[in-house]
Amino acid sequence: MTACIVGWAHSPFAKLEDESVESLIVGVANAALEHAGIGAEDVDEIVLGHFNGGFSPQDFTAALVLQADDGFRFKPATRVENACATGSAAVHQGLKAIAARKSGIVLVVGAEQMTRTPGPEIGNILLKASYLAEDGDTPAGFAGVFGKIAHNYFQQYGDQSDALARIAAKNHRNGVNNPYAQIRKDLGFEFCRTESEKNPKVAGPLKRTDCSLVSDGAAALVLCDVDTALRMKRAVAFRSAAHVQDFLPMSKRDILKFEGGAEAWKRALAEAGVTLDDLSFVETHDCFTIAELIEYEAMGLAPEGQGARVALDGVTEIDGRLPVNPSGGLKAKGHPIGATGVSMHALCAMQLTGEAPHGMQVSNPRLAGLFNMGGAAVANYVSILERIK
Repeated sequence: MTACIVGWAHSPFAKLEDESVESLIVGVANAALEHAGIGAEDVDEIVLGHFNGGFSPQDFTAALVLQADDGFRFKPATRVENACATGSAAVHQGLKAIAARKSGIVLVVGAEQMTRTPGPEIGNILLKASYLAEDGDTPAGFAGVFGKIAHNYFQQYGDQSDALARIAAKNHRNGVNNPYAQIRKDLGFEFCRTESEKNPKVAGPLKRTDCSLVSDGAAALVLCDVDTALRMKRAVAFRSAAHVQDFLPMSKRDILKFEGGAEAWKRALAEAGVTLDDLSFVETHDCFTIAELIEYEAMGLAPEGQGARVALDGVTEIDGRLPVNPSGGLKAKGHPIGATGVSMHALCAMQLTGEAPHGMQVSNPRLAGLFNMGGAAVANYVSILERIK
């Protein structure tokens, strides 16, 4: 336990026409400092998670954090990227700086503006997070990659459309109570299960309700060492933080197992000295519903090929044995790539401190687990969080 979250901020995730990458970054940076009760002069280091990849014409965005406050001038600021796990990569850089005692307080910001990019170009940008030598011609972009995963899973374990619809319906129902969520509407199981004009097939067996959203948004965290955190208003400690990188080509691994994710969960739980049964809830990376299904198996909630049972039996509902994505997940909340991992950590901290929005709050949470991945289970990050003040 080397670091704690002591403050956070979260913008709405949506199509934010009046925002820019700069304004999103500035907004959450200032709000996170205010929430932590510190000033820019107290920050030792800044880390920005920003995928970009062509979404924004403005690059070199780490320096944009300094636009939030002149007190940031001359502070080290670095941008990091690791596909859809970019936000967690930024968090981990902050943790490393604190563990190395190079910094006592680190501001971590994650941001992305995606909606100004035309649809076909969005698909091309996102597909760059796959192995282009093998998947560069995949129809429907990254949705097509997960469409193939879903097709292969169905071939091996049977049609799981009911389970995918349950996952989508659960997350949309949870998202109703998340004021930051892009879609705050309970779509219901039947709508998510039925192919229709409003819910067409997108790729393989995946329908529109199986796919996360194209979003703008930002989130920020203030991290500090434990001794400093215990003198502040709140402290949510990292019991553990694991990062496992797997092969980029899917041909070099069994893509239906998310082996990198499973290894990250194994390491994080062992380092924290807990089991999955000790967790109060999980925020997981449901870029597509098939991803959440396979992640149930990777985290050890279900045996291989039996993740559907978890969804269908209500285990992961907000009042179930292990609530998964009480925030609505990427499915309802949205998925501005650079912001997602930072958002997941902020949402877990909200839950653990009892500061989650009404209706979204899990009952008496003690330990949180989160899983954020980049690519198809290539960059895998797991954090186990616990409130200590």
